[in-house]
Amino acid sequence: MTVDERAARQVAEQARETRWQRPSFGKELFLGHFRIDLIHPHPSGTAEDRERGEAFLEKLRKFTESHIDNAVIERDAQIPDDVLKGLKDLGAFGMKIKPEYGGIGLTQVYYNKALMLVGSASPALGAMLSAHQSIGVPQPVAMFGSPEQKQEFLPRCAKGEITAFLLTEPDVGSDPARLGTIATPDGDDYVLDGVKLWTTNGVVADLLVVMAQVPDKGITAFVVEADAEGITVENRNAFMGLRGLENGVTRFHQVRVPKKNVIGREGAGLKIALATLNTGRLSLPALCAGSAKWCLKIAREWSGARIQWGLPVGKHEAVAGKIAYIAATAYALEAVLDLSSELADAGSHDIRIEAALAKLYASEKAWLVADELVQIRGGRGYETAESQAARGERGIAAEQVLRDLRINRIFEGSTEIMHLLIAREAVDAHLSVAGDIIDPDADRQAKMKAAAKAGGFYAKWLPTLVVGKGQTPAGYTEFGPLAKHLRFVERSARKLARQTFYAMSRWQGKMERKQRFLSRIVDIGAELFAISAVCVRAAQDKNPNAQALADAFAKQARIRVDELFEKLWKNTDDSDQVLAKQVLDGNYAWLEEGVVDSSIPGGWIADSTHHESTADNVHRPTPR
Repeated sequence: MTVDERAARQVAEQARETRWQRPSFGKELFLGHFRIDLIHPHPSGTAEDRERGEAFLEKLRKFTESHIDNAVIERDAQIPDDVLKGLKDLGAFGMKIKPEYGGIGLTQVYYNKALMLVGSASPALGAMLSAHQSIGVPQPVAMFGSPEQKQEFLPRCAKGEITAFLLTEPDVGSDPARLGTIATPDGDDYVLDGVKLWTTNGVVADLLVVMAQVPDKGITAFVVEADAEGITVENRNAFMGLRGLENGVTRFHQVRVPKKNVIGREGAGLKIALATLNTGRLSLPALCAGSAKWCLKIAREWSGARIQWGLPVGKHEAVAGKIAYIAATAYALEAVLDLSSELADAGSHDIRIEAALAKLYASEKAWLVADELVQIRGGRGYETAESQAARGERGIAAEQVLRDLRINRIFEGSTEIMHLLIAREAVDAHLSVAGDIIDPDADRQAKMKAAAKAGGFYAKWLPTLVVGKGQTPAGYTEFGPLAKHLRFVERSARKLARQTFYAMSRWQGKMERKQRFLSRIVDIGAELFAISAVCVRAAQDKNPNAQALADAFAKQARIRVDELFEKLWKNTDDSDQVLAKQVLDGNYAWLEEGVVDSSIPGGWIADSTHHESTADNVHRPTPR
């Protein structure tokens, strides 16, 4: 399918939520308003929620310690059936489903704690549970399903029927306007034809959420029985990490799906997917935070036991700096996760920006944490745990964690797409009042009307960016030694808003192509959000060392913020783009000489034309 750039943008724009009916800390932050009152005091769940959550975590911990063997899953590249059966019996596949449908009914906070626990035992298993409950059938049906759909599907999910979310196709990633899977109305059914790629849980799934184009209606979400006639799982994909992941290629050929299985309405599929991801994305930060905490444990123990030049390696400055980074970042990732999850549970905030920032920040920082652990471990960091154990040492799977974490920078929106998604939300207020001024297709009357509207908005908004609480020594003194960091956040938020406004004035409609500039804007906002979350958490953290840890993180983050501000206008973006064009034009093909390309022959993109499958079906239902 061929779709031009403007049409692709329109599809994405129509899918996003355009209204801001609830307050958003993230939205205000990008507008230059540091609304700490929206996150402090830190919201918290009820005593009943905590009691239910702690009781389940205790049972889950006992199971993970006694039944889950990460080495076996890594070796066999498959999660044992008895482990899945045990988790089903425990109710782990219904953690977020309400008790009235047979689930446990955990809050987002405790669901994330459970994912951290399972993910630390086996990252592949954590990914399976996350894909099932965060983006699979339970979440969209709970949010948008009819009463009948909830009664039919949620109890099945709670009992352990595994689900998968199918959007991506061989030639369609973050550009859904080109979606090739078709759902053709036929009587009381739809007939599905198409191919879906990277279907996490798809190899073992019982139920599927499938996104398909309904002719003249748009992308629509369906619940589909995974064993329906005409569905073939053609391949179980293998990856750099998460070797136990049941991810495959699924082909639909003349698959009949009842009309009653449409989630929401025809054409609302992308809206449903994005709304589902607003909270669903928090599962990845949970897994990332868990990995960071594990990395801290190993770094601390190893750096105290390993002696070099008469001292434990952790006491040498070169390694000490890495340990400090790991410790501070692990605290920050959990603070960002907990704050975002508490806001999600409270239901009184719009968290689309906060959840996206949490996913972006956690996936990037956890990868760096794991990389630092591998470096601290030296040769042992590159060696597999199995090899270490075979020669008589403790088997530490540092290299596996590095491999397993790498996908989180791609899963559920790559870092590059997350930058653009967050940037779009960050400038929403500007586009809502001045969008027609920079829209080349807007007529003169629309531009004049927008100019008048923009004049009123900016006359009120711009003066708020001149001075603020961050410039007064008495600002945020209730936070004690951390007050200086919050004053920095307040000043930086106003500076960020001013820089964004200047860029929009300078580039106008061309700003959407300044992707690296927008990425830095978003990264500054992410660091400011993280500093805020850390200070808020430390202010009520009962651990006496929390303040020092928060202070260390804020100092590290402030340096990164300063560097990002400098790079907004001092960079090689323009010359890099020229060079990249020349590379793509083949001007530097000579540089590739002298090597051998060992790639396996084949096309860049697999065939996804609609036809009956000729492959063996590798779909493998699990014990119930």
